[in-house]
Amino acid sequence: MLADFDKACGKIGLRLNLTKTMFMKNGLVSFDPFTLNGTNIPEGSIYVYSGREINTMNDLAPELSRRKRAAWGAFKSIEGVVKRTKNT
Repeated sequence: MLADFDKACGKIGLRLNLTKTMFMKNGLVSFDPFTLNGTNIPEGSIYVYSGREINTMNDLAPELSRRKRAAWGAFKSIEGVVKRTKNT
């Protein structure tokens, strides 16, 4: 399937970046090496897609922690301004 995708991409002038390509699988898939053009494709267990962390266990705790850290980081960047602003 990946080879077919690579061929289709090649027809329109695109190519896969095999150093950045990874795959994920669920528990229903047996382990087989995943290769394309002799290059082994590594397996990943965590991926951020459209701003949401996806993992093979569908565990939301890491995603919630990531969002909480991002929210605190955003707040900390404007904390000084917020503290100096007076409610009127």
